Amino acid sequence: MTKVRKAVIPVAGLGTRFLPATKAMPKEMLTVVDRPVVQYAVDEAHAAGIEHIVFVTGRNKHIIEDHFDIQPELIETLERAGKTAQLEAIRSIQPKAGTVSFTRQQAPHGLGHAVWCARDIIGNEPFALLLPDMVSFGERGCLSVALDLYEQSGGNVVTVEQCDPTQTKSYGIVGKGEPVGEGFAITQMVEKPEPNDAPSNHYINGRYILQPEIFGILETQARGAGNEIQLTDAMLRLSEHQSFYAAPFAGRMFDTGSKEGFIEANVAFALMRPDIRDRVLGPISDLVAQARSSGAVKLSA
Repeated sequence: MTKVRKAVIPVAGLGTRFLPATKAMPKEMLTVVDRPVVQYAVDEAHAAGIEHIVFVTGRNKHIIEDHFDIQPELIETLERAGKTAQLEAIRSIQPKAGTVSFTRQQAPHGLGHAVWCARDIIGNEPFALLLPDMVSFGERGCLSVALDLYEQSGGNVVTVEQCDPTQTKSYGIVGKGEPVGEGFAITQMVEKPEPNDAPSNHYINGRYILQPEIFGILETQARGAGNEIQLTDAMLRLSEHQSFYAAPFAGRMFDTGSKEGFIEANVAFALMRPDIRDRVLGPISDLVAQARSSGAVKLSA
C-alpha cells in the first residue's frame, strides 16, 4: 500500500454565497475566531501526517499564498515589541520550504476540474483531498480518521456523517455495505437523492483519499450538474474498477461556505478556546435568551 503523502486543497471558488464580503477577500481567508478557514484545513492535513499540500487557486487568490509566506517586516516589528505570543502564532503556521505548491485553475469548471489541475504535482500516487469550506470539529481531525481506514482497506476512502433521513436531498449519499475496519464498503454514491430513494442517510462530508487513476477519468469526464466537471461523476466511474470505503466521523463538520455554518463554527470554536470561552459564553447565552423570548436581539451599550 502506497503511503498518502500529498493533499489537494481547492481554493479557486468565487465565494458567491458570501458576497459582498468576498468581492475582494477570498472566502477561504474569512476567519473562524482568529484563523482563516483555509488554515484549519492545512492544520488538519499536517496533523494527519501529510507532507506536501497543493493549493489549486484562481484569480485574486494571491492573499492565500501570502498567508503561508514569510513576512520579514511583520516579524521584525513583533520582535522589537517583544510580542512573543504573536510571533509564535505566525511561526506555527509557516510551512517548511518546498512543502507547499500552488497551481492555477484558470476558469471555474467545477471541483473535478480543480482536482485535475493538480495532476502533475501529485503524480502517480494516492492523495488526500480536503474541501476547505468544511471545517473539522472534534477530538481528532476528519482526515486522520480517513487515513486510519485507508491503512486498513486501501482503495479509495471518503469520510461520512449521518444526516436526518428527511434531508438526504441536500447531500451526496452513499450506500452502506459490509463492515471494513472502523468503516464500511460503499455500494452506491447518489447525489442529492429524495428521502424515499436514498440508499442510507450517510453523507460525504468533504474529506477524500483518492487513487491517482481518478486523474485519467477526470481528463475525459463529461460536464454534469451546473455544466461543470463533477468529482462525484468521476468517482462513480472509478468505482466500477476500484473499491470505495466510508470512514464515519464522530465529530462534526461545519460548512463555513454557508452563512449559518460559518456562524456556528465561530461560536463552537470560540467556546472551545480556554483563553476566550468565559468572556464570550455569557454574552452569547444572553443573546440567545433574548432571541428565544422575543424573537429579536436588543443591543445595549
